[in-house]
Amino acid sequence: MFKQRIFRYSLGLLITFILFANASNIIPLRFIETLENLSYDFRLQLSLPSQIDKKVVIIDIDEKSLTEIGQWPWERNVLGHIVDNLFDYYHINVLGFDILFAEKDEDPSDKILSQLSKSSISSSEDFQRIISNNQSLMHRDEHLAKSLANRNTILGVIFNNQVKHVSKGLLPPSIPQFTPEVIEPFDFLSPAGYTGNIATLQKQASSGGFFDNPLIDEDGVFRRVPLLQSYNNKLYPSLALEITRLSLQNNTLTLGYSSNDELEDRKSLEQVYIGEIAIPVDEYSAVMVPYIGRQKTFDYISAADILNKSVARNLLKDKIAIFGTSAAGLLDLRTTPLESAYPGVEVHANIIQGILDQSIKHKPEYMIGFEILILFLLGTVLTITLPMLSPAWSTITAILTIGVILLLDNYAWNQLMLIMPIASPLILVVMLYMMNMSYGFFVESRGKRQLTHLFGQYVPPDLVDEMSRNLKEINLDGEVRNMTVLFTDVRGFTSISEKMEPKELTTFINAFLTPLTEVIHNNRGTIDKYMGDAIMAFWGAPLKDPQHGRNALNAGMDMLVAINKLNKSFKSKGQPEIKIGIGINTGEMNVGNKGSEFRVDYTVLGDAVNLGSRLEGLTKNYAVDFIVNESTRHEVPEFEYRMLDIVKVKGKNKPVTIFEPVGLIENVSKSERKRIKEFHHALKLYRQQNWDGAEQGLFQLSQQEPDRMIYKIYLDRIAVFRTNPPEDNWDGVFTHTSK
Repeated sequence: MFKQRIFRYSLGLLITFILFANASNIIPLRFIETLENLSYDFRLQLSLPSQIDKKVVIIDIDEKSLTEIGQWPWERNVLGHIVDNLFDYYHINVLGFDILFAEKDEDPSDKILSQLSKSSISSSEDFQRIISNNQSLMHRDEHLAKSLANRNTILGVIFNNQVKHVSKGLLPPSIPQFTPEVIEPFDFLSPAGYTGNIATLQKQASSGGFFDNPLIDEDGVFRRVPLLQSYNNKLYPSLALEITRLSLQNNTLTLGYSSNDELEDRKSLEQVYIGEIAIPVDEYSAVMVPYIGRQKTFDYISAADILNKSVARNLLKDKIAIFGTSAAGLLDLRTTPLESAYPGVEVHANIIQGILDQSIKHKPEYMIGFEILILFLLGTVLTITLPMLSPAWSTITAILTIGVILLLDNYAWNQLMLIMPIASPLILVVMLYMMNMSYGFFVESRGKRQLTHLFGQYVPPDLVDEMSRNLKEINLDGEVRNMTVLFTDVRGFTSISEKMEPKELTTFINAFLTPLTEVIHNNRGTIDKYMGDAIMAFWGAPLKDPQHGRNALNAGMDMLVAINKLNKSFKSKGQPEIKIGIGINTGEMNVGNKGSEFRVDYTVLGDAVNLGSRLEGLTKNYAVDFIVNESTRHEVPEFEYRMLDIVKVKGKNKPVTIFEPVGLIENVSKSERKRIKEFHHALKLYRQQNWDGAEQGLFQLSQQEPDRMIYKIYLDRIAVFRTNPPEDNWDGVFTHTSK
């Protein structure tokens, strides 16, 4: 048992170490990261807010706009009109563009008009009037640039990590307070290049922000997005961060961090501040996107309705507007924890809303230490505890542990706004539980196979099944129990065997050992050994049997019945009939595996066992089939017994009272019980040395039952004692000098 627990402890600690190493990033296990992501998605879906004051609207390039305005990209003067309407008519606060203007808006007709303006026709009044009336059509970029100027407008930028990429366009201004010296100690993402907007537009916009995401998880899901990236030792904000910053009055960006004790020149980023608003971030300045719902949770307003001024003003007044698209054909759909086709523009909207509402969940770096600590505690406690518990209590313990983990996670998620790692702790609990249950199952199966192998030939199959369900009750190492042992032997078997050929003798032995074994099995006995024509069996082990004496006695009586039936079969085949003697003793015995390193037997030892063997031998002396001791008689009071003698067997000094079981009291006839009573009275006179009275009673009984040799035995003893009286202190005990 101790070795089994050591093995389970070692296996449990190994599982704990593997998960511990994964949490420490020593042995990364991708499937745990996948499960952690899925658990985050599940928690996010369960905790979506039912109501929120949405501060962001999306100006949507939707199918309606594409139908009414035309195929994308639209002419820049059209976009200029939309921008003008948003600020002048709807009075929005900030406008961000989730699109890129990397190329000039040129048309072939512009080149023709330009060439005509340089020709002789340029002096024509009609030509000059046409040119004057269509300036916005000829200089569309300038028109949009004019609309962007002096307003809270932010253009989008794309950073990329392709080394061979040729950067183009104009970058917006970097964050001035973040100098190279400030940036260097942090682990900001550092792209290799960028694609910016044309200078005409970028110079007129208030600022710009990147909308690429280099931190997409391996499964392609947008769970976290960086707020800052470093390019050429300058720091640039994301589109969402810059839109949020411009929407606030106190909008200076600062960094919150902790120092790395091991690396003095490194700092671990923990927050990005917009004024007093703290945004929790990881070391790469990334936020977990605080999704508030599925797509179209925010108000989507068609760009065509803005152009036509056909939407109510109150829907946009003082709002933050993002210009983007939900149209599938424009390829701005992303995979998120909520949906597989989620408009990218709405990802920015969720980040902005989360920053303003302070609802962004945080997974700080110290969560790694927390994960390691909880794995260590859970692994140690459960590894030690589960092997000592029953399957039911192991299940309850595992369920309660999982419940505590989930409650702790719920508190951290909703109250502390922290993302607690739960995949590895839950995996640890489940694996330790399954390991212990599986180990218990296989050990039980192995134990059952071992029991079947060890006891299958000696114990009935139904008892083996019962033993397999109560393995804890079985002690193979040895113990002292109160048990009953039975010995049986065939009378005169030597003379019978001398007349048979070896093969015939083997068949003959099997013919009577088989039904006798069946009788023992039917009465829940265990065969200890076969000794030629003899059988040794015991009751009360391997499983404890409170009825061991009764079951053994019933087995002995059934053996006599079986031999009578068997003799009829032998007689019909011309084979010799047999007669057996049975001895049963009840007492303290040492039971367990006995033997050497080469062979081990499960057997019983002790004085009580030896006495059982002597009792079987005495059946020949008293010419009876069955003898039990007084302990067995006491265990089974419902039987009628004929007291045979008080004897000292060879090798023992303590006298033993021996009895012949007659049968169940209710099955013994009145005349038989009367004779037994008269015999017991004669024995009493015999021990009182009243030879005449004892002889008279015994003689009368011998006349009634001339074949019962016990009467003649005592008559012969009386005859001897008449001429050779016993000593004065004689106690009536007869000493046997042979086995």
